[in-house]
Amino acid sequence: MTDSIFKSTLREIEPLGADELIGPAARRVIDVGLPALPAVEKDGSFAGIFGEREFMAALFPGYVGELATAAMISRSVDETIERRGHCAEEPIRNWLTTDHVVVEDAFSDTQLAEIFLHHRVLIVPIATAGSVHAVITRHDFFCELVGRFGTIAEDVGS
Repeated sequence: MTDSIFKSTLREIEPLGADELIGPAARRVIDVGLPALPAVEKDGSFAGIFGEREFMAALFPGYVGELATAAMISRSVDETIERRGHCAEEPIRNWLTTDHVVVEDAFSDTQLAEIFLHHRVLIVPIATAGSVHAVITRHDFFCELVGRFGTIAEDVGS
């Protein structure tokens, strides 16, 4: 039997603190090259996820996420930054995706697939005894899944 997908896609990380400020937290996400990072409470327990989507939710007015289209809004992103730039000094706690998507070390590939299919997350945090230490990205999971699918995918796609 082959190794599970998670073994080849696991990335060890240092989680964000739930009280970190948006500006520095967003820079940390970029620096680690991931779409998001898990955030933890002071005791190390999972608090939520902060990344690309959560940063945009903090920066743009709340109604933007509710619009069917924003084609009629002509202001530049610079105007939005000027109006909402103060959000950089808010704690990420206010903007976390709090879906319970953290899994303990003994999880299955199918459990990962279920989380990625049912939740709007780009990472799944991995914990040992409740302490978050790693993530698996949806992109890495997808790439490895397609690789395993192998020649069948190539035959179907041609």
